[in-house]
Amino acid sequence: MSKITTLVEELITPILDDMSLELVDVEYVKEGSSWFLRVFIDKDTGVDIEECGVVSERLSEKLDSIDPIPHNYFLEVSSPGAERPLKKEKDFEKAIGKNVHVKTYEPINGEKTFEGKLVSYEQDFLTIEITIKTRKKQVEIPTEKVAKARLAVTFS
Repeated sequence: MSKITTLVEELITPILDDMSLELVDVEYVKEGSSWFLRVFIDKDTGVDIEECGVVSERLSEKLDSIDPIPHNYFLEVSSPGAERPLKKEKDFEKAIGKNVHVKTYEPINGEKTFEGKLVSYEQDFLTIEITIKTRKKQVEIPTEKVAKARLAVTFS
């Protein structure tokens, strides 16, 4: 994690605690010639545009006062959406029984991408039930091999 994202996490935590919101993720990325600081927030009932606006204003004030980023950037505060990333232990625990999309650093049984129902989550591994044609199969993925994980929206 970069110094900027770590600092932003420290600055935003009291703001979110005060508003009973949860920090999902912080990204600091360059796209084309522009830099973006993206903050994803959520709560059980979902966040609305007003809450995103208040968090953006309060975080912006704190960032302006210490000015940790030497160049221009765009600050975006939003909800992670339906396909929210799964990063923390509690994210995975909340996702049990839901469809997930997982990419691994190295192949497991010859595959690096898995999509299916998250059956269980332990500290060392997660179990996903995938469907191959009409057959269901469970795959255990060591957590240290997970490169990216997110909720997956499926249409039946």
